[in-house]
Amino acid sequence: MLQETMLSSKELMQMEDQYGAHNYHPLPVVLAKGRGVHVWDVEGKKYYDFLSAYSAVNQGHCHPSIISALKEQAEKLTLTSRAFYNDVLGRYEKFITDFFGYDKVLPMNTGVEGGETAVKLCRKWAYEVKGVPTNQAKIIFVTGNFWGRTLAAISSSTDPSSTKGFGPYMPGYVLIPYNDIYALEEALQDPNVAGFMVEPIQGEAGVVVPDEGYLKSAYDLCQKHNVLFIADEVQTGIARTGKLICCEHHGFKPDILVLGKALSGGVFPVSAVLARDEIMLTIKPGEHGSTFGGNPLACEVAMAALNVVKDEKLSENAERLGQLFRERIHKNLVETSDLVTLVRGMGLLNAIVINDTEDSDTAWNICMKLAENGLLAKPTHGNIIRFAPPLVMTEEQLHECCEIIENTILAFEK
Repeated sequence: MLQETMLSSKELMQMEDQYGAHNYHPLPVVLAKGRGVHVWDVEGKKYYDFLSAYSAVNQGHCHPSIISALKEQAEKLTLTSRAFYNDVLGRYEKFITDFFGYDKVLPMNTGVEGGETAVKLCRKWAYEVKGVPTNQAKIIFVTGNFWGRTLAAISSSTDPSSTKGFGPYMPGYVLIPYNDIYALEEALQDPNVAGFMVEPIQGEAGVVVPDEGYLKSAYDLCQKHNVLFIADEVQTGIARTGKLICCEHHGFKPDILVLGKALSGGVFPVSAVLARDEIMLTIKPGEHGSTFGGNPLACEVAMAALNVVKDEKLSENAERLGQLFRERIHKNLVETSDLVTLVRGMGLLNAIVINDTEDSDTAWNICMKLAENGLLAKPTHGNIIRFAPPLVMTEEQLHECCEIIENTILAFEK
């Protein structure tokens, strides 16, 4: 058996390259330990984590309360499948539906499974409740969306790196421009439209925040046309944007809510789809499921993770620190640097736009320098760098990280 602690970063990266599929292009840092807002590589170098596993680690790495729940349940029962009841699932279902204010939850494992589940629920509701003719239901998506890389997910994508070479694609999808309420209003004229699925903030697209009023207007239009508003809050949910879910900023509760990532604090794959009875009860036994979905280990971990969010007031912390971050970066970089043209985001989901083309390597090279200086971030769409630290970060740590970002970019510019 290989002793991983004996291998260097270089050796471990070579091993992945030789034996693993080449479906990722990671920053050349090999991480071995994490605690709170910090991670360490195999050589012992310490970094601030400013990606949080794409917002899966909102509660910080290896949060003791979540790890404790994991260990305690792992010693009792890990998996029964849904062929039988278990003594945790019912408690979890009551807990999470009370927590978010919904009638029912359908538990799954990964965020993309949550998205697939929402699409299936929406279609079934269209036929069982709305009365759309069989196999004619349509779901509206927006350009720039990202909810995974299954065939159903990429069928809604406008990113060639997700779609090229993987067709044919899923039928019944309608694509309209993001942040265009008039395009949505026009698409909703079709009586066979069943749902509108959207990220409140487009994370993978570069933390793209829609215009004020867009989401609430979209929700109101969906209600008017008897169309389900599906909020993909896999990345924006669980306190990341300064509210428990991002839709709270806009004063409405989506018909279907998709959660994942930080639902387990990054400890175990857990996702969930929440909806009212009219929608959820259209799915009957045998029509949807998962061997691991709703397993007792996942349920205990998810309850512990959500309790951390509530008890440690992570929404409030994200709201406060996010405002400080954007104000400081705007003042010290956007107003003074030729490289940074914009900082945008909500809560602690933010990004800077580099004054360069999407196909340049400037943002990547900046991230390499940031890593050298002890902060880990990753570019998206070429010239955008996303900054999303764990929500347990303190104000002092945030300012220290801002200093690293500012000094790195200003030195890079010179």
